[in-house]
Amino acid sequence: MSKNLYITATEPQSGKSAVALGVMQLLLRDIRKVAFFRPIISERVDGGRDHDVNLLLTHFNLDIPYEDTFAYTLAEARELINNGESAVLMENILNKYKALEAKYDFVLCEGTDFRGKDAAFEFDLNASIAANLGCPALLIASGRDKSEEELLSTTQLTVDSMEEKGLDVFATVINRAEKNVDHAKIAENLKCKVNCSQPMAVYVIPEEEGLGNPTVKDVQKWLEAEVIYGADRLEAVVEDFVVAAMQIGNFLDYVENGSMVITPGDREDIILTALASRLSGSFADISGVLLTGGLKPSENVQRLIEGWSGAPLPILSVKGHTYQTTQKLAELYGRIDPEDLRKVSLALGTFESHVNSEELGKRLIDRKSSKVTPKMFEYNLVEKAKSHRMRIVLPEGECDRVLRAAEIILRRNVCELFILGDEASVKAKVSELGLDLSGAHFVDPKSSDKLDEYAQAYFEARKHKGILLEDARDRMLDATYFATMMVHKDDADGMVSGALNTTAHTIRPAFEFIKTKPTASIVSSVFLMCMKDRVHVYGDCAVNPNPKAEQLAEIAIGSAETARIFGVEPRVAMLSYSTGSSGKGADVDRVKEAVALAKEKAPQLALEGPLQFDAAIDPGVAATKLPGSEVAGKATVFIFPDLNTGNNTYKAVQRSSGAVAIGPVLQGLNKPVNDLSRGCTIPDIVNTVAITAIQAQAEKGLI
Repeated sequence: MSKNLYITATEPQSGKSAVALGVMQLLLRDIRKVAFFRPIISERVDGGRDHDVNLLLTHFNLDIPYEDTFAYTLAEARELINNGESAVLMENILNKYKALEAKYDFVLCEGTDFRGKDAAFEFDLNASIAANLGCPALLIASGRDKSEEELLSTTQLTVDSMEEKGLDVFATVINRAEKNVDHAKIAENLKCKVNCSQPMAVYVIPEEEGLGNPTVKDVQKWLEAEVIYGADRLEAVVEDFVVAAMQIGNFLDYVENGSMVITPGDREDIILTALASRLSGSFADISGVLLTGGLKPSENVQRLIEGWSGAPLPILSVKGHTYQTTQKLAELYGRIDPEDLRKVSLALGTFESHVNSEELGKRLIDRKSSKVTPKMFEYNLVEKAKSHRMRIVLPEGECDRVLRAAEIILRRNVCELFILGDEASVKAKVSELGLDLSGAHFVDPKSSDKLDEYAQAYFEARKHKGILLEDARDRMLDATYFATMMVHKDDADGMVSGALNTTAHTIRPAFEFIKTKPTASIVSSVFLMCMKDRVHVYGDCAVNPNPKAEQLAEIAIGSAETARIFGVEPRVAMLSYSTGSSGKGADVDRVKEAVALAKEKAPQLALEGPLQFDAAIDPGVAATKLPGSEVAGKATVFIFPDLNTGNNTYKAVQRSSGAVAIGPVLQGLNKPVNDLSRGCTIPDIVNTVAITAIQAQAEKGLI
């Protein structure tokens, strides 16, 4: 098994950090413990963390002390080499690397940033380090502003040179390629020619403006600008900079989508025109306004702006004059910050779309770890959801978090999305947030041609409860009811709601007309508990307060099936305060009865009970309390005797161990409907949508 990889570029701004993100995600899918190591980092003027180290440590929650992730700064390395101490440099780099290698299953290394004045020096330095560490190399060649012929010739020369230095060029990624480049031609003609242990993989990733261009937040941080208005809109992408020094009528001719307007702070006419153009459907959507000279609008103009429901775009202020500011901006380029979830997701989605992850993984890894980390599990959720794209409906189109999550879902190609709400209002919010939801289907229940059909269907399903047709129509104007009916009528495959709505409002429509499966008498739930190196399934922690023995048996069988769907081998522990026959009492007897019923209904299922939690999870305790059990000590599915026990236990484990709790995942319904917490995060929504899509795949027999 290859235990390391060295990612190196050939010039600055090659998109190296985006590729490193993609490779790290690929590795974490199959390997439990992956370290990130940069032998040489660039100096930070502000003394902060190295950008790429901070990005990967933060995004992937890598448990590595920052000081262990690098050996030297570029200036320190250059000084050692100039003083004839190259051996000391390499020895200390090796020591740092070996310390990580001893603790981790794989070490992903990344080379220098090529931001120094001597690119040849950095190229030789990276090649020497990679060779001494025994790392296969993944070369990143920038395709920016290069023709097809230039790309082929310069990259082939680089590959040849790296091989002549003794490197195994494992793969080459042509990143930021121009749109007209023939990907297939490059992949066919670019080859290793000098020292090939195996054919070199070649991938071409086109220029993605959302990654290459800075955001307003990047501008703000680069210039240390003050945010006057629009602090919640700093994620907008800046396509270009327009200096406004002419009259309004002429200035507007130069404004394009994504333009950032640079103007002195006392040009109130330009400021107000920029704001008005952002609100107008007749002009391009500018990304923001940058005021120079340390000047700000007059008090009356500030009152006018503040009188809007919210400034429609961000306005920044800097002390420098206009020329000085534009000169400094010329050195700015787009960077991926770990807190910029949108950009991180775009980077990962772009990598996945153009790099054959399976091929790359097979080339690099010839065995898989049996351990499953939270990142592995979340990655596998998305991969499984993508395997058969299902149709998921989101009824809360007015929720910012839902819309932001929807953009990530679409970029990752997780599923097909239907977003409900007043179409004009939803699209206005999408524009306000600066999102790209062009791949989504927007549905307004009140103007849908399905409204009458759905109202009639609801009336037929509920007329025995005294519902009138006009009541049914009113009910279908509720987005949650409309979305649930879409699933019921097979116009969608699953629904996710609850970011704004209560649990009761989310699942009540499903109880009313989707109903339970023929094999289920109740709806129950599980939480997927992502521990440090494994995934457990806890049920029922959200729905049924005091299940009877028959219901407990049903929850156990349903939870085992849910575990199987999500790749967890089900070994079911029916929990109680007693193990085996050691205890007595009505609660223990109920669990015993549930165990007998479950074994009768599913004799093939690995199931044991009653078990105390320690006997279910700890092999040492199991060997004493219930020796010879196929479940005790190695359970993966834990069935709690009541809601009080289950809910408190999952929260205690989540908070005390740092486990990631995904759920509740509802089970027992004829079609998948899932509830979000009203405090859910954007990743929570993405995960729940992926889960719902996988449940829909299982419902249709696709997995």
